Amino acid sequence: MRYVNGMRGSAVAVVMASAALAVAGCQPGGGGADTGDGGVTPSGAVSSAASSATPDAPEPGSFASGSSTPSGPSTPAASRPASSAPAASAPASSAPAPGGPAATCSTGSLKATARQAAVRPDGTGTGAAVVEFTNVSGRTCVLKGHPTVAGAGNGSPEMNVPLTVKPTGAAASVKVAPGGKAWVKLTFVQVQGEADGYCVSGSAPVVYPTMVVRLPGSGAHQVALDDGQFAECDDTVTVTAVSAVMPS
Repeated sequence: MRYVNGMRGSAVAVVMASAALAVAGCQPGGGGADTGDGGVTPSGAVSSAASSATPDAPEPGSFASGSSTPSGPSTPAASRPASSAPAASAPASSAPAPGGPAATCSTGSLKATARQAAVRPDGTGTGAAVVEFTNVSGRTCVLKGHPTVAGAGNGSPEMNVPLTVKPTGAAASVKVAPGGKAWVKLTFVQVQGEADGYCVSGSAPVVYPTMVVRLPGSGAHQVALDDGQFAECDDTVTVTAVSAVMPS
């Protein structure tokens, strides 16, 4: 009986001790967290770590303490200061300003051709020729003045023989639009007679495969007749000024 009473007393003591431990574990700050390696991390340390790992962030759209400015992203400024770098200046252009006077036609802007004139002195030589200038550029340009004329061989404009030029008519500026045309007329001292012919002056007739016609400010242009060579006397030619009307 003493043995049984002793056992019962021990059992009651164990139960009371277990209850005391359970009550102590439920008290605030009195417990701990199992670290998994047999040690215990104080619950206060766990709480502090969790608090430091998650910083307090303001709610979206909320205002920061002590400031009336929203905590959201700032709006870019509506205007920015002008750049201090100087603006690049455009290169000067040789083309006239819009609405201004047209420039003189350049050599490369013109295509020149020649044909025998319908109206010419009587005789058996060329008599007269019409030289046509076509503006092949994309801009309106100006031709003006009387041409100079020289006889030359095919492909040898530098080996030319200047003719004595007799200008006729007043010179005026002629505007030539892109694709437009202007003309001059060359009238030679006519060759007479058949075969090789003769010149009234007594000199021998001269034949040139091409003529070099130079316009004031618009360069030299080598032309050939579409139906023969230039046959003339005395190396003398009468020339009209550039005209917007095609001569006959």
